[in-house]
This record gives sequence, structure tokens and C-alpha cells, in this order.
Amino acid sequence: MGNDFVRYFYAPFLLLGINGAGIALVAAGASRWWLFALLAAAVSASFAAERFIPYEPEWNDSAGDGGRDAAHAVVNETLILVSVTAVPVLAAFVTVADVWPGGWPFAVQVLFAILVADAGITLVHFASHKVGVLWRLHAVHHSVRRFYGFNGLMKHPLHQSVELTAGVAPLLAVGLPVDVAAVLALAVAVQLLLQHSNADYRVGPLRAVLSLNEGHRFHHLKWAGAGDVNFGLFTLIWDRMLGTYSFDPGRRFSSDDLGMADKPRYPSGYLAQLSEPFRARGACAADEPVDDLGQGRAKV
Repeated sequence: MGNDFVRYFYAPFLLLGINGAGIALVAAGASRWWLFALLAAAVSASFAAERFIPYEPEWNDSAGDGGRDAAHAVVNETLILVSVTAVPVLAAFVTVADVWPGGWPFAVQVLFAILVADAGITLVHFASHKVGVLWRLHAVHHSVRRFYGFNGLMKHPLHQSVELTAGVAPLLAVGLPVDVAAVLALAVAVQLLLQHSNADYRVGPLRAVLSLNEGHRFHHLKWAGAGDVNFGLFTLIWDRMLGTYSFDPGRRFSSDDLGMADKPRYPSGYLAQLSEPFRARGACAADEPVDDLGQGRAKV
């Protein structure tokens, strides 16, 4: 009974509980520092759920990657949250027309920001599987050999910056308020935890709409072309429009399915992963022309 409770209420707790608490606190004028506490609660809930209802029990065991993943998570999440403080400065240079719908309920403003950011981030993610210079940076994320919450924040900071810029720039152009940006930052972190979670949770028919772990595992298939699917961060709307949505409810995944088939010895250390995109060996076949079947790439 306890496991079933976690299985069905874990995702709503993060999606509605953590994000909802963030919206309520910021809307009430509370300090944005409370968002760090909510993020810590989300991380704790993520690790707890993975132990109560693991999809693959062995993915809960560190493969010598725990310290590296923690470093990625701390650096990348700090960059996300710190960037919120720069919103007023950036807006002064980027805002084209201050037409932000400030009259809408705060929760609706946040939802609007999420949908716009989802489009920009998804398109950059899609391009990162097609353009060599972007793939070099994105390959860090695809080097994972187990699938658990912290994988979502295991990204090269430059690639994360490109994605976030694509997601936030259109919002800044129309006058994104810093309070909405702060809750958006929390929502991104929560989504990454859910999307890469090793928890075998259930969301019913919403799995066909929301970009969560059931669908995102297909994105991490290691063979060329196989993982060119389910690029969305928050939703699968854009994948359906791009024709990149894929799902098979009977498919099971193991560590043998993950990683990069053509780069099985991709560096596993944190500093080595930061430098790998700038080394000659960090090039992938995505630098070469790609045919319609996705052949010729080292991964995806």
C-alpha cells in the first residue's frame, strides 16, 4: 500500500506540490530564498521515491559517478538560480516591448512562461542532435549509464546556458518579471528530476502529454538515430509537431541500452567532461552531413 501511494502521488507532489508551493510563496511576497528549500525538498523526495519504487534497482547504486553527478547538479542548478538575479539587467537590454500579461493570475503567468520556455529549449535540444558544435557539448548528458534524478542536471554548463537562453530570451523580450523567472527556474529543476527519475511512478494518460521518465528513457537509447525522439523538457507537444514522439509501453531498459554506442569510453570525470567537447576526439559524426534516417552520428 505504501509503495502504491508513492507510485501515484510522487509526480503530483513534485509537479503540483513543490511548484505550487513556489508559486504561492512568491506570489505572497515571500523571499525567493524559500525556493532553495523547496528544491532541497524535491531532491530529497526524488531520492526517497527511487528507493521505495525503483524502476531498475541497480541504478540506485553509484557506479563511481555519484560525486561527478553531484558536481554537475550543484554547478548547473546554481547557475540557473543565480541567473534569475540577472533578469532585470538582461531585460533592460533584451526587452523589445514590455507587453508581459501582468494582469493574469500569477499561476497562469508561470504556466505561460513554462510553455514558451519549453518551445525554445526543445528546439535547441533537437538542434543539438543535428549540429556538430552543439552535439559536442550535449554529448556529456548522453554519456550516462544509469538513469536517475541527478542525470537531469548532468549537463555541460555551456550547453545548459544555450538551452536556457533559447527558452528565456523570448520571455525577456516581452518583459519577463523576475518573480516569474524565479518560479520558472524551480520548475525546470523539478522537471529534470522527474524526467530522469529511477522511480517507477505513474501518471496515467498524461504520459502522452508530459515529458516524464517513461518517455524520456527512449531519448537515451545509445544507438545512432534511436534516441532522436522525445526532446521536450516539459511537454511532448513539440515532439508531436516535429514528428519525434515515440513510446512503446512494453519496452524495458537496462544500463546496456544507455550511453553512446560509438563512444563507450567517454570520459567519466567531471573536469574531463568539461574539457572533452574542446578536444579533437570530442568530435562526433554529427559534424558530418546527416541523412534523413539519422545515420552517421556517434549517438542519438
